[in-house]
Amino acid sequence: MIQQLPINRRTLKWARESANISVEEVAFRMKKDTATVEDWEAEGGESPTYIQLEKLSYEIYKRPIAIFFFPDPPKEVDPKGSFRTLPASELDDLPSNFLKLFRDAQAMQINLEELNDGTNPEPQKIFRDLSFTPGDNAQKAAATVRDYLGVSLETQLKWKDMNTALKEWRRSIESKGIYIFKDAFHLDEISGFCIYDNEFPVIYLNNSMSMARQVFTLFHELAHLLLKTGGIDKCNDAFLRKLRGANRRAEVLCNKFTGTFLVPDSDFKMMLEETELDEKGIQQLANRYKVSREVILRKCLDRKLVDEAYYEEKSKQWAEEAQRRRKQGEGGNYYRNIVAYRGDTYLDLAFKQYYQGRFDTIQLAEYLGVKVTSIPGVESEYFSRT
Repeated sequence: MIQQLPINRRTLKWARESANISVEEVAFRMKKDTATVEDWEAEGGESPTYIQLEKLSYEIYKRPIAIFFFPDPPKEVDPKGSFRTLPASELDDLPSNFLKLFRDAQAMQINLEELNDGTNPEPQKIFRDLSFTPGDNAQKAAATVRDYLGVSLETQLKWKDMNTALKEWRRSIESKGIYIFKDAFHLDEISGFCIYDNEFPVIYLNNSMSMARQVFTLFHELAHLLLKTGGIDKCNDAFLRKLRGANRRAEVLCNKFTGTFLVPDSDFKMMLEETELDEKGIQQLANRYKVSREVILRKCLDRKLVDEAYYEEKSKQWAEEAQRRRKQGEGGNYYRNIVAYRGDTYLDLAFKQYYQGRFDTIQLAEYLGVKVTSIPGVESEYFSRT
């Protein structure tokens, strides 16, 4: 007799309905009759096998498999409430790929709550200890955050490359209570987002973007969390023209804070005196601070060292170059990607509790968002790096 999975039938039905998929479509894609799918959703009916549940979860409903074992269907947050600094027109046009990632992020918050018994374990929590308002001075805010993270400019300048910078910034922010995840968004217009929570705020980075862009997004989203709100980092900031009042001030602060934090004004002013502002000079400054050329050019624009037309021209050129590189570099090692996406902090938490016998391999697979058969590969890749 096939073992019945202890799944929540209401969640199974909720996942189908929230994905706007009919019983008939599920039956067709699962190669079953409609009566079987209805039985899966009925209390007391036969459950799908674990392999069937994996297909329902990952291929059809696009949901983390863990939610089907929760006592109740997840209470999802409406993106419109989380990203209130975006114009209504932008919120209405959020692509389906992004909405799936948003749901994944909420599921990860539930995982974090379970793995940590409901309490964020970090002794220092930056999202509680510090806060911004839209009218704050970006330079003072940047100095306060740098002091809190304990990473001096001298340390930043010693990092050998962009990859090191991203890893170090990620580690320093996660040590202050914010969990950072990655994924390949398959979107060119969004480089990351964050969801605010008083216990487990999360930041998601688009791993398809360049390391430099991910660094920028990391701090842009950190600023949103310190404003006590969720946020989306869009590659094109034309939407700012549609914003008014506090929402516009908040987005402007996030951008200015990020540029000022990563490239402190006093040091930048000194470097400008000995750097010619051609493409080579801009690249040299970007390499110095481990940021994108656009960050450098934006600071030059703010100082009226270049005009708006030049800034727009170069930004568009670099964006197109980056898009071509992303398309050429898609793919990679699956296990290495999973380790990068979940991050050391989260993987360490999940594996430690698994080794302590708190849950079995099926539950571990759910926390990692992989199939059970993939656990050895993820485990090997992770521990070969630590």
